[in-house]
Amino acid sequence: MLEPFYHVTNPKFRCVVFRRTVPMIRQPGGLWDSSREIYTRLRAEAREQTLEWRFQSGALIKFAGLELEADAYGWQGSEIALLCFDELTQFTERQFFYLLSRNRSTCGIKPYVRATTNPDSDSWLRYFIEWWLDPVTGLPIPERAGVLRYFVRIDNALTWANSAQELIAQFGNDSAPKSVTFIPAKVTDNKLLLERDPSYIANLKALPLVERERLLSGNWNIRATGGNFFRREWFGLVDKVPDNIVARVRFWDRAASEQKPGTDPDATVGLLMSRDSQGVYYIEHVARMFCTPGKVTEAMVAYAAQDGRNTTVAFHQDPASAGVYEAQVTSRALDGYNVRFETASGNKETRAKPVSAQSEAGNVKMVRGGWNDAFLREVEAFPVARHDDQVDALSGAHGFLCASTSCGFSSADGFGGEEKNEIIVDNFAELGHL
Repeated sequence: MLEPFYHVTNPKFRCVVFRRTVPMIRQPGGLWDSSREIYTRLRAEAREQTLEWRFQSGALIKFAGLELEADAYGWQGSEIALLCFDELTQFTERQFFYLLSRNRSTCGIKPYVRATTNPDSDSWLRYFIEWWLDPVTGLPIPERAGVLRYFVRIDNALTWANSAQELIAQFGNDSAPKSVTFIPAKVTDNKLLLERDPSYIANLKALPLVERERLLSGNWNIRATGGNFFRREWFGLVDKVPDNIVARVRFWDRAASEQKPGTDPDATVGLLMSRDSQGVYYIEHVARMFCTPGKVTEAMVAYAAQDGRNTTVAFHQDPASAGVYEAQVTSRALDGYNVRFETASGNKETRAKPVSAQSEAGNVKMVRGGWNDAFLREVEAFPVARHDDQVDALSGAHGFLCASTSCGFSSADGFGGEEKNEIIVDNFAELGHL
């Protein structure tokens, strides 16, 4: 509410404050009520119907909703010098970055963004600000509060650095790094609120555990559901795998959907996992993509070449007749590599139990990488979250490694024992590859 005051004497200044829905803006005590208390003191003119404030200089502040994913595209062609979001975790990543392209102006003010939010461990924002957060506790790291970081988007992935110069040196003068900082705050920082309503902290302490941890403690890891199978703290981080690796597999959980505006399809996931001679498992890499079956096969071939011929390529075959054909096409494309597949047995929870037990025992490590947080968020939310593609790939990789290193699992646990290996051979023979 106060940020635009720096610029309201500029007649060409334009600011838009977004909330996910217009009713949220108009609700009692919401943004519009708060703006009345503040902006009328500067003799600004309120336009109730359009949710706008026009200042005597000509400067404009507007409130707007983005209820649907596609609503962001309604701002095409706009120039917004100050772009504000209230409760940023309620917006999608696509909405945020598209509107970032509207953050431009010729009014003489350098365009910038301000956003506020409460923690949400399942939001894309948790990954975006992870550098400022303790990965174990989910709480902000005090020493990093307000520290500037810089990012560029390369091949649809964000690369971060401590300075713009680092990124320019790596990616060139046209990379155009953006600066970001995160400033944590608690209710105890709001002195005015606590003076006017001393009982507010008591209200927060009366909340259930998850809401209390989020709103009172600022915990970005806590979630309402999940955690029955996997917890973030069970996975130790390592910089590289040891030398005593005895088996390695990249297991694919395949989908066939492209990501389009307004959709939330399953992802194709290829999880690279290895096992050492001591029985410790290492998740070395997770590839995640949204593309057609043909592109998925191309990606599988590319990753097989990258992983090397000592790495097995494995996947679950769809039991329908189309699955037999798909397995045939995939195995032909991967000719020259060690390919294994079978029809999945048991439900997802049953298949996840063995690797869940190993994770809780501390026998599953992760190699440090940019994919870590997205992986942890998904497995922690299993089995109640909508997406479980990475869990399926994890279960499949672990099941295969158990089979190939004689872990003693029964065939009902997935890839297991000599009998299963024989079935795999028979499948390939039926396809004419043996």
